[in-house]
Amino acid sequence: MILCCGEALIDMIPAAMPDGKIVFAPHSGGAVFNTAVALGRLGAETSFMTGLSNDMFGEQLKRDLTASNVHRDCLISSSRPTTLAFVQLTDGQAQYAFFDENSAGRMLSIEDMPRPSDRVSALFFGGISLVSEPAADAYLNFAQREGQNRAVMLDPNVRPAFIKNQEAYRIRLNQMLTVTDILKVSDEDIDWLIPDTAPLDEKIAQLKAKGPKCVIVTKGSKGAETHLPDGARATVPALNTKVVDTVGAGDTFNAGILAHLQSSGNLTKKRIASLDTRIWEDALRHAARAAAVTVSRSGANSPWLRELS
Repeated sequence: MILCCGEALIDMIPAAMPDGKIVFAPHSGGAVFNTAVALGRLGAETSFMTGLSNDMFGEQLKRDLTASNVHRDCLISSSRPTTLAFVQLTDGQAQYAFFDENSAGRMLSIEDMPRPSDRVSALFFGGISLVSEPAADAYLNFAQREGQNRAVMLDPNVRPAFIKNQEAYRIRLNQMLTVTDILKVSDEDIDWLIPDTAPLDEKIAQLKAKGPKCVIVTKGSKGAETHLPDGARATVPALNTKVVDTVGAGDTFNAGILAHLQSSGNLTKKRIASLDTRIWEDALRHAARAAAVTVSRSGANSPWLRELS
């Protein structure tokens, strides 16, 4: 089983009423939530761990997890409010107003985190849950505690606008990297993580030296590649897809990687260190196909496995 650990929130999306007034509609979201949902739809046995409110929005998130076959046994319930992210579109660009103070997702400590069952063989972390304290430190501690014998995938999905304390965030990510087996980054993420003029391959080598066995780099229209422990590289091109909405594409891609490695029996700490380029190319292609479906329709609407056949 894959346990996704991180944020779940409500995106308040603007919509125009017939009289022209703007209202906000609640949509379930959050990068790690989206990855868990995509995994469940792709047929992977998946559970989700987060701090979740028992308010009306928390109940919506629970229903959406169940509808996508995601287990809820690791949810941490409380009476604190759900994180809300109000979205405003300006010239086609999204701007966010976050309401996250004292929220169920943010106010977590390591003492709140459950002990995963032995069925959990892999952990996924990422998103803004690694930014906001105290939950960010709780997720780090959980990764250090539970990731020693489980495969760990990390997608920092760096959002500079959300980072108030860059030094603390960089320290936290570096500590996360020591227990990470698969690091997934965009080329923009790499430039933020290693802000110098070194060539891309040199930056990737620096990241691998911090702990990850494999580094996946997504390059938008240029496709994606995995840098393996022995220096080999698995590469796949981007699929030619009519893009409607890119929201959730990266989350679906993450799910595609994990789902394929799980179904092929390769999602273990030991196996990841020895996978060859063929297996990684298959995983990358599966992830790209899944992400292509997501971008072809509105919202973070990831595909079901049957849609990829």
